[in-house]
Amino acid sequence: MAKTNRKPAAKSKSSLLGQEDLTFLRNYLNNPSPTGFESPGQQLWLDYIRPYIDDYFVDTYGTAVGVINPQAKYKVVIEAHADEISWFVHYITKDGFIYLRRNGGSDHQIAPSKRVNIHTKKGIVKAVFGWPAIHVRDAAKEETPSLRNIFLDCGCSSDKEVADLGVHVGCVVTYEDEFIFLNNRYYTGRALDNRIGGFMIAQVARLLKKEKVKLPYGLYIVNSVQEEVGLRGAEMITETIRPNVAIITDVTHDTQTPMMNKVAQGDIACGKGPSLTYGPAVHNKLLDLIISTAEKSKINFQREAVSRATGTDTDAFAYSTGGVPSALISLPLRYMHTTVESVHKDDVDAVIRLILATLKNIKANHDFRYIR
Repeated sequence: MAKTNRKPAAKSKSSLLGQEDLTFLRNYLNNPSPTGFESPGQQLWLDYIRPYIDDYFVDTYGTAVGVINPQAKYKVVIEAHADEISWFVHYITKDGFIYLRRNGGSDHQIAPSKRVNIHTKKGIVKAVFGWPAIHVRDAAKEETPSLRNIFLDCGCSSDKEVADLGVHVGCVVTYEDEFIFLNNRYYTGRALDNRIGGFMIAQVARLLKKEKVKLPYGLYIVNSVQEEVGLRGAEMITETIRPNVAIITDVTHDTQTPMMNKVAQGDIACGKGPSLTYGPAVHNKLLDLIISTAEKSKINFQREAVSRATGTDTDAFAYSTGGVPSALISLPLRYMHTTVESVHKDDVDAVIRLILATLKNIKANHDFRYIR
């Protein structure tokens, strides 16, 4: 791989991001942060954000929260989730092959021939997803990858050899793919869903400090754990913070690539700005505020609708503590839950700018009730 393709691009004239910020992005994305094992990534995030906040805390399961104006009674949350999909070692054969269970929504179809890291107390053990060669497969009886037939090979010939490496049932497994910058346009790699969100809310904190913005409320910058297994970190942290307002950022599907169905998935494109979601969990008055902010700030945006739930931490915040006005600002992304997730750099800038501008338009004790 060419050396120039492994580094973030230099800061463009319009970009909000400097080289230090892009270096943090690369390091943060490359660091494994599987669901339930997010702590090393959370430490990286806290180390970066600490100069821009007044205080921070971490809850029992590892959700990290930076706070600006911690004494304020009115509380506004901006949130992303920190965890990435992964695998658990589930069964080790006598011959030393390893079968897996999902940790989150891992895609079995992309697994064959992928290189992985098995995380053990002795350190990283390298392994590969094996797959029979094309020469020996019967085209008439072709099997597609599934949890029944994908397996890991770590170069061992017995279960005892595997155990000697420190691998046991319950070890977590992540892909080893890392960040690249694609055509000077796309940030590409594994785990952009949704550590790119954690990166963006950290940039909001940085810019508030840089611009010396004095917010009339407490701002809680939340990097939640365990979203990929049911919004669990968000469910827990809402009880701790008990916010008055929540703005969530996550990724959404770009639908412009081959094999995507716009009738089913909507018409969302990378490079055309953040996507704003309509749905029962999304508070209409907060959404209206975000839309008017985007229009006044000349930030391009797109729209999508959900039938019931957003499937993001928005749902956890909206339906907690008696109801929290919540809205979702999504970043268009290609190839979700693969190792080549891709987002447009201009959309990343636009999401940061939109969250920042919206925060400036929320008043102290802002009343979002539908009927007063």
